[in-house]
Amino acid sequence: MDVSPRLTVYHANQCAPKRCTGLKLKRFGLARVVNRIRFLPKRAIVLNPFSEIAFSPSDKERLKDFGLVALDCSWEHAEKVILKHVKGTSRCLPILFAGNPVNYGKATKLNTVEALAAGLYISGFKERAQSILSIFSWGHSFLEINNILLEKYATAKSSLEIVQIQNELIKDRSS
Repeated sequence: MDVSPRLTVYHANQCAPKRCTGLKLKRFGLARVVNRIRFLPKRAIVLNPFSEIAFSPSDKERLKDFGLVALDCSWEHAEKVILKHVKGTSRCLPILFAGNPVNYGKATKLNTVEALAAGLYISGFKERAQSILSIFSWGHSFLEINNILLEKYATAKSSLEIVQIQNELIKDRSS
């Protein structure tokens, strides 16, 4: 049996607490929330939209050993926070579409729980991804609209293969 990775959310207090998916994960005991970057687990994989390395199934062992981190902060301030202060193994998620009501159908506009679920799903923890999404009424939407992409990404062997899948998606959409 696979050990499910520890989930940590860096919460920058830049959102409405009642709508915050990271805080709801904490309330349900599904993730640890920290308010200081220095409290992030060392050697964990940090989902970082500015990383030049794509998240892939090859990250599974590091995920199991050290956990997965999502950064819950405003996109306007994210680059400052992430580039200057976040240490660890950064990975960017491949192209996926939001299933949440605020950004439904928009590419790369995932909220915190969607980002964590994507990382879990791609690395082979599909049941855990479904579990964390299940506490949201719209959670199933994320998996439904991204099903084909998530399955393709989950079969990739490396970050390079993830990028190739992404490039095919972009090429197909532009033609």
